[in-house]
Amino acid sequence: MTIVYHGQDGDLSYLAGKIVSVIGYGSLGRPIALNLRDSGVNVVVGRRLDEGQSASDSTDGFSVTTIENAVKNSHIVMLMLPDEVMPEVYLQQVSPHLLRGHTLIFSSAYNVTFGYIEAPPFVDVGLVAPRILGPAVRERYEQGFHSFVAVGQDASGQAWRTVLALAKAIGSLKAGAIEVSFEQETELDLFIQQAILPAFHHIMMTAAHVLIDAGYPPEAALSDLYLSGEFTYYLEQAMRFGLMHALRMAPLTSQYGTLSRLDRFNELKLERLMEVTLEEIRAGRFAHEWAKEYNDGYRRLNNLLKTQVDMELWELEQQTLEMLGRDDAIS
Repeated sequence: MTIVYHGQDGDLSYLAGKIVSVIGYGSLGRPIALNLRDSGVNVVVGRRLDEGQSASDSTDGFSVTTIENAVKNSHIVMLMLPDEVMPEVYLQQVSPHLLRGHTLIFSSAYNVTFGYIEAPPFVDVGLVAPRILGPAVRERYEQGFHSFVAVGQDASGQAWRTVLALAKAIGSLKAGAIEVSFEQETELDLFIQQAILPAFHHIMMTAAHVLIDAGYPPEAALSDLYLSGEFTYYLEQAMRFGLMHALRMAPLTSQYGTLSRLDRFNELKLERLMEVTLEEIRAGRFAHEWAKEYNDGYRRLNNLLKTQVDMELWELEQQTLEMLGRDDAIS
């Protein structure tokens, strides 16, 4: 039976007297560190020298030091580095300084799942993985956000107390933290990235081309598809109350149009594509591919991004954002 943890399951007092080092101060490390501090946790930031500042610089008032010093002087080590970068940093700057009593906390189970990081048997290993993007971890600190939690190794017998205390400190237990395995977190995360987001992008791009080619103004088509926020609101309602509730909130015309045309998109090919994607993930083939891509300097990724950026549709999108008066439109 799946366990979902809530506020009463985490005890912040368990972190009293402990120092938590946040390794990496990027899009997730910074929100995590700020949330921990707001919850009264003693935080030190361990930062790579290639992150834009010297290790001695102060960031948001935190004590910032080298990764080695952060590990040496903390009880709990939270690794907030990109998946592809983490193994080398761990091997050279984290692992040599781990001692009995240390707890390693991951925000992504990727490297543990695929064997790129193997923790020594004398430390606790846990997972606190927010299910939202980094900036939203900070924005939703007060209201809470969902996360996945797991314990991969319980050398001290207290690993779950640490994991749940940290989950509470960053604001996750307010919304609920779901217990999963390390493998499940990795596979679910990659599946969303490789099966759902590509389908979403393809559907939106195809719809935009169909509408524009049929003579609809690009500004109107792109706005109605996603820029107006109507679709976002639909997903927010689904997030809060469930997908069927979101559908029932729509006008009857919309309900009928959606349900009566649903079977048109019941494609066996789509289901098989998703099955193949999941098979690649679980077999480790994507992890191997991504490791090669990292070692190659992200060459294919950069080429793919360039191909997308050069598409005329994105110029129309930026023009539409500017016409709508969006201050954050990219020039």
